[in-house]
Amino acid sequence: MTPLTSGATHPGNRPLWLIDLPVVLVAVVWGSSYLAAKELATTATVIALLLLRFVVAAPVMAVVAGRAITRLSARETGAGVLLGMLLSGVLVLETFGVVHTSATNAGLIISLTMIFTPLAEAVATRTRPTGAFLGAAALSVTGVALLTQGSGFTTPSSGDLLMLLAAVVRTVYVMATGRMKAVRSTDSGALTVVQFTGAIAVFALASPFAGVSPLDVAAAYSLQQWAALLHLALMCTLFAFFVQMWAVRRTSPSRVSLLLGTEPLWAAVIGVLAGGDRPGLLGAAGAVLILAGTTWGRQAAAPAVTAEGEPERPEGAAPEGAAPEGGSPEGGSPESTRASQPAVAAQGAPPL
Repeated sequence: MTPLTSGATHPGNRPLWLIDLPVVLVAVVWGSSYLAAKELATTATVIALLLLRFVVAAPVMAVVAGRAITRLSARETGAGVLLGMLLSGVLVLETFGVVHTSATNAGLIISLTMIFTPLAEAVATRTRPTGAFLGAAALSVTGVALLTQGSGFTTPSSGDLLMLLAAVVRTVYVMATGRMKAVRSTDSGALTVVQFTGAIAVFALASPFAGVSPLDVAAAYSLQQWAALLHLALMCTLFAFFVQMWAVRRTSPSRVSLLLGTEPLWAAVIGVLAGGDRPGLLGAAGAVLILAGTTWGRQAAAPAVTAEGEPERPEGAAPEGAAPEGGSPEGGSPESTRASQPAVAAQGAPPL
């Protein structure tokens, strides 16, 4: 893969680092989400926290999406609701997981989605992964095994296992998003609103059976806790969504995906520096292997990227995102965003 040089410029003469910087900030924000969720959630308040988070985020997204919501077909709406149910499952597993493990472990284990997704895609398309990718996968799995042992070989915690299961379910979510024909040309903002609404419905139905009510949790939160909740709802969800959409239209999905892939690094740094996590020697070695494996895996699975951030294309092929003759990109509206764009699909569901 061609190095992504900081001095490269976009065809519009905008320095690429001006586009890359907000994307890296999203990765930092996502990395901080695990510690924020850990500080907010308890076993009894997980569902309430998630319901409050999405109740805050959904109306803002609905305002932004505007009339595009009314243009959704019944088929698109149904697909969005299904994706929202999968999204709720991912977030429930992740949040329960982070309650019972460290923020560092949570952020690193969930990064295995970047390995699981190309493997699942290879199975679905009946293609054989490259040797480099299989090597990266083995490196990542070895890293997880070491990370979960801390300072000695013990049974992985329930939180570690929940995060591993969350990575599997997130892979299912990413695969479903990328392969559902009903949403391939759907306006991304409108589809997100439907997904959020579906997730809210799941959380609301589960709330009476899940311990403390959302109203009691909201009333008990301090100003600091509300600030953390707003961080999860607005920064980790809405801000991240908009930056991804903005950046992928100005560079390339592959470049954005690689930058967002630094999320587990930030999760580990924030967990150690701000959360007081102490992974031990084995855990530190495992963290390094996971970071190396997922980085190698992304590069092995991604198309070649030029120094300008554009994926290499066969001679004569239309530029990425260029509208086919007589239509818009991918046959949809100019604002539509297919879930197959790696900038979104590589991460799948919004992090915690």
